[in-house]
Amino acid sequence: MAVELEKYQDILDELGEHAGEVLRASWDEAARVFSPRGLENYYLNGATSLKSLGRGTDLVVSFIQSAPAVARELGEDAVSELLAAAIKMYSKTSATVIAAVFSTSPVAAARLGDPELFRGYLHLLDTLLAQAPRGVRPMLDHLSTLLGQLTLGGLRRWALWGAQAHKTNFDAQAKYFALESPESIGVLQKERKGTLFIDVQRRIGMYLRALWGRDFFMRPTSGDFEQREGYRPSIEGYIMHLPDAYDDFVFHSSAGEETRIPGIELYRASAAHAACHQVYTSTQFDSTGLSPLQVALVGLIEDARVEAIALRQFPGLRQIWLPLHTTTPASGNEAAPLMARLARALMDQDYRDDHPWVVLGRRLFSEQQERLASTEWSRDIGLRLAAEMLQLGVAYSAAADLPDIPYRDDNRYLWEFEDIRAAGQVIAGVTTQQIRKYVSVMEMVNAIDVPGAGDDANEIWVLASEFFRDEESTSLNRQEGREPPPDPYHYPEWDYQMQLERPDWCTVLEKRAKSGDLETIEEIAVKHKPIIGRLKYLIEAMQPQGVQRLRKQEDGDEIDLNAAVRAMIEMRMGEQPDPRIMMRNVRKVRDLSVLLLIDLSESTNDAVLGSDSTVLQLAREATVLLADALDKIGDPFAIHGFDSNGRHDVEYFRYKDFGAPYNDQAKSRLAGMSGQLSTRMGAAMRHAGSILKRQPSNKKLLLVVTDGEPADNDVRDPQYLRYDAKKAVEELTQIGIATYCLSLDPRADQYVSRIFGAKNYVVLDHVQRLPEKLPLLYMGLTR
Repeated sequence: MAVELEKYQDILDELGEHAGEVLRASWDEAARVFSPRGLENYYLNGATSLKSLGRGTDLVVSFIQSAPAVARELGEDAVSELLAAAIKMYSKTSATVIAAVFSTSPVAAARLGDPELFRGYLHLLDTLLAQAPRGVRPMLDHLSTLLGQLTLGGLRRWALWGAQAHKTNFDAQAKYFALESPESIGVLQKERKGTLFIDVQRRIGMYLRALWGRDFFMRPTSGDFEQREGYRPSIEGYIMHLPDAYDDFVFHSSAGEETRIPGIELYRASAAHAACHQVYTSTQFDSTGLSPLQVALVGLIEDARVEAIALRQFPGLRQIWLPLHTTTPASGNEAAPLMARLARALMDQDYRDDHPWVVLGRRLFSEQQERLASTEWSRDIGLRLAAEMLQLGVAYSAAADLPDIPYRDDNRYLWEFEDIRAAGQVIAGVTTQQIRKYVSVMEMVNAIDVPGAGDDANEIWVLASEFFRDEESTSLNRQEGREPPPDPYHYPEWDYQMQLERPDWCTVLEKRAKSGDLETIEEIAVKHKPIIGRLKYLIEAMQPQGVQRLRKQEDGDEIDLNAAVRAMIEMRMGEQPDPRIMMRNVRKVRDLSVLLLIDLSESTNDAVLGSDSTVLQLAREATVLLADALDKIGDPFAIHGFDSNGRHDVEYFRYKDFGAPYNDQAKSRLAGMSGQLSTRMGAAMRHAGSILKRQPSNKKLLLVVTDGEPADNDVRDPQYLRYDAKKAVEELTQIGIATYCLSLDPRADQYVSRIFGAKNYVVLDHVQRLPEKLPLLYMGLTR
């Protein structure tokens, strides 16, 4: 990293000696958490912008030291917002206060845990600088204590109370924000919440992972700043939004006994219920033409349906949900109490309620349990109950009639989740506005020349095949020199420390393979002419032999007369006859598809010891010889390659696909192979397996050629990608794809046997023999 920092020597000179030393000390951490773009645009340019303000070195040093921690917690965009907020505060306060804002920002980022809440915190600081400027510095000095007990809403109410109460008394204002006055401690205790989300988030995540064996993504949400009521739980896309704090849930029974349920149990109940929707609600509901009452009751039944499915798998969930259903028949006959009573009746078999509407709902829910897996069932029952409630004359208000069930979400997920996904929301909650539109040839012709259009356009038009203008042999995309934007393919990745998959963790992008000089391929044929001559005999031995007749079969297509005569003679002599008197005609064919996957990382550009050739050149030669042999044998085959630049950019190249001829175009692509970047093998193998499994052949082989172990620039643990590649091999084996590795790393025995298995790899110590060994190895594997 120190070498890379030297590219920014001009920035180091501009920052000065002290700030430059701090930047060098913080560079390793910053390079791990920032993207290359963020490292330059946010981190380095941010530091120089602060330096240009001329407000001293402490301001710059505080930012350099704190920004990586904020980026690690909330992402690099939060650093950009922190900078923007500091520039906004520039004219309102001193450099010392802004430096304190930077220094305490990692505490705020860690305690708030969400970019939206962090943005609200920065807005609160800006508001306080306008209303109580002398209180900001002492508040920042005690920020860890405050955020350890308050939510963002509580902090806002505490701070604004002090700003209003001591608007003109500056000494009292300073004592209040320094937690030195009785009023300050009293308001703090009043606003203090029972259980903060940030304190239990990890435990809740582990709890859900233990139940469903997958990760769920959760974010805190802050309640109304002016009231103590928090938002209801909600689900948007792939993300659960839970309140940033829960007070203990307290209720009194009809006998006057008080029951207290801790906030952590509320979090478990809320998260488990939201997880049920993400796991078991698989179809979006259509609200077209439905009244608010119908929407509410369909959601109520869907809540009960997903919980019933979960309880069949995990009966213990009843212990966390049932105590939160506290309504009784005496709660009233308005819409909200009736809905809460029905919810309890569907959860609690021992609950007794004689109200005819509740009895009807319980009966409808229990009559057709075989339809429990269908979301249409929830819709049918919900509409029926809505009609019955209207007949009873019960009035309903969508704003006021909310069932008193504190752990259930607002059900927006049922009606919106496919719309959110269609809009492009990914697992991190980021949306893209770029639209890919598939058009006809005439639409493309009529709008082919769009001035200023590029790959960053809001709308990209795509044809099903390459577009050629007139009689030209080169497509329009190639003439323009612009590669078509690739479709992303998302794959999980195995985390061996958690022993769980990270869902949709890696993104594979299929890039267009560049063409090279065909003379390179012709030179390979001339160079290896003796090997090609030897391969001809092996190829002829592997050709299908047509129909073969198998004798001595107990069951078959026709009688073997010679065997039948021998059996009759043995019977006449009183001996036990041989029952195998049939013949079977078997059509001998090679039913095999093979995909050759080549590692194209930067290390393949290294020269082979004792040779003038690079590893990549030898891999190309071996691939050409193998492709020639496969083309003559007749086995369906494909040749692909891969490299990677972090988990979001695993580049995948198709040099020859299944069904495509092995012609000059495929050969020119092989001639254009180049080595670059890193080796994220697991994601590439999963993508190759998804292509290979669609082949109709009975046998499928994935043959991996690599010169080193799995590695990537965003992974520090050398074991991490090895275990992921091993998991990928196991997954491919489960779907009937055999894997074999030809490693060019002499030290590969230490890890390649663990990845592919003891008998499913070979290490080629003399890399220069690769062109000779690869075709022979394939023929030995598939004979």
